[in-house]
Amino acid sequence: MNKLTLFVIKYFLVLCIACLISVGVTLNFAQKVSAKENSIADKYHYLRTFTEVLALVEKNYVEPINIEEITEGAIKGMLLTLDPHSSYLTKEVYKELQVETEGQFGGLGIEITIKDGLLTVVSPIEDSPAARAGVLPGDQIIKIGEEFSRDLSLIDAVKKMRGPKGTPITISVHRAGSRDLIPITIVRDVIKVKSIRYRVLEDGYGYVRLAQFQEASAAEFSKALIALQNSSPGKKIKGLVIDLRNDPGGLLTQAIRVADLFLKEGIIVYTEGRLESQRQKYYAHDDGDEPEYPIVVLINRGSASASEIVAGALQDHRRAILIGQKSFGKGSVQTILPMERGDALRLTTALYYTKSGRSIQAQGIVPDVEVIDKRFPADAEETGEEQDALEQKEEKTPDKSKEQIHFMIGSREAMEADLSKLLNDDVQLAEALKLLKSGARPKVEASAAQAEAKPDAPQPQAAP
Repeated sequence: MNKLTLFVIKYFLVLCIACLISVGVTLNFAQKVSAKENSIADKYHYLRTFTEVLALVEKNYVEPINIEEITEGAIKGMLLTLDPHSSYLTKEVYKELQVETEGQFGGLGIEITIKDGLLTVVSPIEDSPAARAGVLPGDQIIKIGEEFSRDLSLIDAVKKMRGPKGTPITISVHRAGSRDLIPITIVRDVIKVKSIRYRVLEDGYGYVRLAQFQEASAAEFSKALIALQNSSPGKKIKGLVIDLRNDPGGLLTQAIRVADLFLKEGIIVYTEGRLESQRQKYYAHDDGDEPEYPIVVLINRGSASASEIVAGALQDHRRAILIGQKSFGKGSVQTILPMERGDALRLTTALYYTKSGRSIQAQGIVPDVEVIDKRFPADAEETGEEQDALEQKEEKTPDKSKEQIHFMIGSREAMEADLSKLLNDDVQLAEALKLLKSGARPKVEASAAQAEAKPDAPQPQAAP
C-alpha cells in the first residue's frame, strides 16, 4: 500500500472521528437547549396559571377589582413565602427610604421582625420611648391601635407605627408568662441612640456597653477603652465586659471593626449566596495593639445581627467567654433591587456565617455559660397563676425595705449606680465580673455550640 493510499485512509478516519464528535456536541447542545426550553416552559406554565386566575377574578368577582392593587397584593404574598425580611417596596415607600426625614417623623425605638408568623420585638432601643414604656425583647405585637398585626408585612407594620413626634400610639403585646394582652401606650419621638457607654466596675475591670452599631461605634469603642485604661491602676486593664444585650445590630462595617480591635488574624464573618458578588469574607488585621486581657461578652435574646457577628467572632476565635442567653438569630443580608417603574424589591440575597461555619440566621449564638436574667417575666418562666399569687402576697404584706430598683441594661442610671446595687440587680453582669476575677479563659477545645458546626460551612439554601 503506497503512501498516498495510507494518507487518504488516515484523512478519512480523522474526518469520521471529527464528524462523530461534532454530532455528539450537537446532540449534547440540543439536549441542554431542550432542557432549558422545558424549564422555561414550566415557568411559563405557572405564569399562565396566574394570568388565568387574574382573568377569572376580574370577570367573576362580586365587585369590580383594581388590577394594580391585586397584582401588588400577589407580589407581596409571593415575597412573604420566602422570608420575613424580603418585601416589595412601592414607589412611595422606596422614596421614603431614599429621602432624609430626620426631625419630621418619630418612631417608637424598637427593632421588629416576623417570627412564627407573629410580629415580634427583637429588642427595644436603649433609652427609646418603647424601652421607657416597658417593651421587652420577645414581646409579640398582636395589635397596633385597634388593628390586628397578623396579616401585616414588616414594611406595613413600621409605617403604621411611625408618625409625627409627640403623638401617642398604643400597641397590645403578648408576653411569655402573661395570660392576657398587655396594652402599652408609647409617645413617638425622634430616635437618637447613644452607641457607647462605659464605666469602671472594680479597679482594673472595665465595662463597655454597645447599644447599636452606628457610623462611629468602633472609634467611640476605642476611646472608651483608652479612658478605662487611664482610670485603671497602673494604666492597665485586668479584664473587660462587653455588653451586647438588647443590641439589635446596625452597620456591618462597624461590627467588623469592633471585632478587629481584639483579633489579630483570621475570618471575622463571611457571607454565602447564590451569586458570586454575595460571597464575601471579612478578615481581622494585626495592628500590633490588640489587647491581651480576658474578655467576657454578654448576650441575650435581644442581641441580633451585627451584635451576633461580634459575639460569634470572639467566641470562635476563643478570644472571649460568652455569658447570658441564646441570641436572636438574625443573620441574613438584604439587598435593595430597583425596578423600572420606580418601585423596588428588598430581597434576602445572602446569609452570615461565623468563622467555624455556624449559620447565624434562625440559629443564633449560644453562650458558653447560660445565665438567665430573672428580672423579667419572660425570663423568670413564671405562669400567670404564679404571678397573680405573688402579687397578692406582696399586697398583703408590703415591705418597703425589700423594694428593688431595676436598672435598664446599659442605661445612664446603670452607668452611675452604686456597683453593689447594680450587681445585685444584674445577675448576668455579676457572673461576668466573677469570671473575670477568677482568671477564667475560653477553653482551648471547641465549645458545645462550636462542636455542632463543621469547619466547612454548608451552602445556604438561598431564596429562589
